[in-house]
Amino acid sequence: MPTTTEIDAGAGLRLRLTAYPGGGTDARTALVLHGGGGVGTVAGIAEHLADGGWQVLLPTHPGWDGSTRPDHIDSIDDLALAYLYLLAERDLHDVLVIGSSMGGWIGAQLALIDAGSRIGGLVLIDAVGVDTPGEPITDFFALDARGIAEHSYRDPDRFAVDPSTLTEERRAQMANNVAALRTYAGDPYMHDPRLALRLGRVQTPTAVIWGDSDRIVTPGYGKAYAELLPNARFVTVPEAGHLPQLEQPEATFAILDAALG
Repeated sequence: MPTTTEIDAGAGLRLRLTAYPGGGTDARTALVLHGGGGVGTVAGIAEHLADGGWQVLLPTHPGWDGSTRPDHIDSIDDLALAYLYLLAERDLHDVLVIGSSMGGWIGAQLALIDAGSRIGGLVLIDAVGVDTPGEPITDFFALDARGIAEHSYRDPDRFAVDPSTLTEERRAQMANNVAALRTYAGDPYMHDPRLALRLGRVQTPTAVIWGDSDRIVTPGYGKAYAELLPNARFVTVPEAGHLPQLEQPEATFAILDAALG
C-alpha cells in the first residue's frame, strides 16, 4: 500500500510524497511527475508500475492540491533541483523518470542537470517545455472548463467538468492549482527558451509518448521535441489527447511497458 508523508527536500521545502514500496530491496525506482491537473492524472501510472514490482515515488508539486509552496520555490528549475535532491538523499541510481505535460518539462530539465548520474531512463508524455516553430502551445489560461476539455481529450464529453457541480472547496483547490501552474510556467509561457538548445546533451534513453489528438501540444510538437533528444523514440497513442494515460490507459501502459522492456 502507498504511504503519503511530508519530507525535507532541501532549500527550506517540505514536499508531499506518496511512495509505493515495490517488489523488494532490489526493485528499480520510478519518479512520476504530474502536470497541471495534479497527482490524480498520473496516479494510474504509479499504480501500474507498482503492480509490476517497481518502487514508485509520486510527489505533489508545491502549490498543488493544498500543498504549501514557499515563495522562493517558483520555477521549473526549483522543482527539478528538489527532485534531484530527493534522489541523492536516498542514494538512488538508474531511476526511471516519467513526466506528464508540465511534469515532462520537469523531467527533461532533471535529466539535463543530472547528466546521467542517477537517471537511467526518461518518459515524456505530451510534455511541454520547449518552443517549437510552427507548433505553438495552446494558451491554457485563456480556456474555460469546456475549452480545456475540448483541447485535452479526444472525447471531451467523457471528461469535461462543469465547475458549477463542484463543491466550493474543490473549486478553490482547482483555482489554486491554476495559480501554481501560472507561477511555474506562465512567463515565459510553458517553456524555457534555453531548453531546446540544451537537450542535445541528454543521452538518457527516452520514450516520447503522445496522444494523437492532443490539441494542447500537437503530435507535430511532440515529434519535434523527440528530435531534440539524441536517444529518443517517438510513439503516438491512438484516440487520445493530452492525457493518454487517462483516456487510453491500456494502450498507454502497453507502450510504456514496451519502452521499458
